[in-house]
Amino acid sequence: MKKLSTKLATVAVATAMAAAPAYADQGITDTEILIGSNNDLSGPFAAFGAPATKAAQLVFDEVNDAGGIHGRKIRFVVEDHGYQMPKAIQGMNKLVNGDKVFAMLLSLGTPMNIAAFKLQDAKNVPNVSPLSAARQMAEPFSPLHYAGTATYFDQIRVGVTYLSELKEVSNVCAMYLPTDFGKDIKEGAESISNETEGLNFVTETTHKPDDADFVGALQKLNAESCQIVALALGVRQAITVSATAKKLGMTDMSFINSSAGFHTVMAKVPGGVTEGMYAASGWADLLSRMDKPEAQKFFKRYTEATGEQLPGSGALLGHSAAETMVRALKAAGPDLDTKTFQMGMESLKYDDVVSGNTVDYSATDHQGADEVVISVIKDGNWMEIARK
Repeated sequence: MKKLSTKLATVAVATAMAAAPAYADQGITDTEILIGSNNDLSGPFAAFGAPATKAAQLVFDEVNDAGGIHGRKIRFVVEDHGYQMPKAIQGMNKLVNGDKVFAMLLSLGTPMNIAAFKLQDAKNVPNVSPLSAARQMAEPFSPLHYAGTATYFDQIRVGVTYLSELKEVSNVCAMYLPTDFGKDIKEGAESISNETEGLNFVTETTHKPDDADFVGALQKLNAESCQIVALALGVRQAITVSATAKKLGMTDMSFINSSAGFHTVMAKVPGGVTEGMYAASGWADLLSRMDKPEAQKFFKRYTEATGEQLPGSGALLGHSAAETMVRALKAAGPDLDTKTFQMGMESLKYDDVVSGNTVDYSATDHQGADEVVISVIKDGNWMEIARK
């Protein structure tokens, strides 16, 4: 977020830490494990947060119905911050100090997670598979931080390189929210341009989370001869950018999202306004892999439970994060605490068929999946075109 919000977050975290001493291994009883999530269920990234938490709950319901994990059932508590820092601070304090969760799962937002780390770390609360692929989710290394996929920074570097070669173009630009999330995208595009002969980072535009008019920004980028534009915007904003560019006749400008814009809903917008949009992500789109029994099972369970027509990218991430959590809790054994949970997480290595990637943690690597999957919207679906 902006500097003022960051300062307020720092003050709030410091106050919370001063008010409550550190406790180890909270959120565990003989019969229950309490997992929390500080999420966006109503703001610009609700298309990720809302289905993610629904899908995770379905995984936990199935586990609980089978008797739980080593005799303990999982209780999942979710707070909605609407992608607003003050609400995120309130939700974080409630979950960690009030509910006293054992671990955080799927918490959404780069600035929100970064602000939460000080309090969570002081209370020995692991942060697992956040809905952020910022570098700070696993760097610097912490025994309590477990990122899910390749970072935004690496995604954009790989994606921009691929597109520049595919399109035989050289001018790279960025449109982004001036948050830690947005800066990761901009810095990724800029750094790979600086390191690659023939690539030039030309210019950038910054935006607010509620911006809805991008005519002026696109005209600026067009005047600067931008050919590849890295996006770090909300899902609806990215759709509007694509639609506006088409209306303005800017058909030679290619837009590439990170995983934050790799969402099924992007491909399903009526009228084909997002056709030709690219994404570099840490997973593959579900609909492209419906020949897999595991993908079919997930699709059927989610749609029947929620009444939604299809599970989007948020649901896919929720399922995969919950699967990681369940596997780690099982591997930790009956004597669950933060240390045994760490050992459980660091023992995980498996193919996640629903996400289409390989999850592999270790004592020196807390980033689960490393692949970068490049996709393009074609005929109303995301189509995988490369994997690096």
